[in-house]
Amino acid sequence: MSEWMTMIRPVLTFRQQGVRFRWWHELALCLLLLLLLVVADLLVPNFASYRSQLFLSRPLWEIAILALGMTLIIITGGIDLSVGSAMGMCAITFGWVFFQTQSATLAGLACIVVGGLGGMINGTLVARLRIHPLIVTLATYAVFRGVAEGASQGREYSPFPDTFTQLARKIWLGIPLPGVVFLVLVVAVALLLHRTATGRYLYAIGHNERAARFSGVRVDRVKFGLYTFSGLLAGVATVLHVSRFGTARANAGTGFELDVITAVIVGGTSIFGGRGNVVGTMLGLLLIHETRQFVSRYWRINELNSIVVGTLLIVSILIYRILARRDVSQPSHAA
Repeated sequence: MSEWMTMIRPVLTFRQQGVRFRWWHELALCLLLLLLLVVADLLVPNFASYRSQLFLSRPLWEIAILALGMTLIIITGGIDLSVGSAMGMCAITFGWVFFQTQSATLAGLACIVVGGLGGMINGTLVARLRIHPLIVTLATYAVFRGVAEGASQGREYSPFPDTFTQLARKIWLGIPLPGVVFLVLVVAVALLLHRTATGRYLYAIGHNERAARFSGVRVDRVKFGLYTFSGLLAGVATVLHVSRFGTARANAGTGFELDVITAVIVGGTSIFGGRGNVVGTMLGLLLIHETRQFVSRYWRINELNSIVVGTLLIVSILIYRILARRDVSQPSHAA
């Protein structure tokens, strides 16, 4: 027993001769997710089965795609509160273009372009005019939703062809097609973040933006690109959203901001910038999604979902602050 404890002590303490265990947060999320699935499957029959999870995953993918762009933005110390509202504006664009051209392809492209333009507006105000991203995206949160509601005048666009509405339900290699789109995007974002110089720049900006500027990092260009990319992802998510529901409405994406930001923070990305990764975001997203589904199916009270998600956000920030203080105060044993 003593020999076994000696072997695992470096993992339990997270430090051994100055080397820090980097993936403790992701490991904790994996264990929590596994525990949740086991408990949920015991209380809700067949909750963790493949068929049930395939059905329950339908609302997951749009939020997951938005979370990729949000991860990059929060790593730099920024935030984007307008992603949900951008989806509403993109949805109305999709519906209007489709009924003008009868082409789902053109409507999808227009939807993504409008999302990118919305991201460019955010990027210009944040990067070029140096306005705080919280103020900028809070303003565009209202503007984008207002544009969508004003342009639609309360109308919704439908129906769309079956060839388009079936996209969100297609299965490829056992994974829904929206999940395949997400996996392609997550690999691209992970490579950008961890295998390119741009990824290093994001962490540098999050740690100390002024130092990054003095080091020659084109901070304004990087931020502009991030918010534009987030807008493009909102357009992609909107196409999948419209395909899933079969209608294009101005309220598309309502409330998505809370889930997206919570998933990123719970996944270990610091709201203060400089820390985070895509793996943590994916695990945080799954934990929130499975918690939501379990709560709604076991207690059958949808109002509890918002309470649970908000509580997870507060608890995750408190845990991060406590562990960050402990890490700073703990002396290093490096030689």
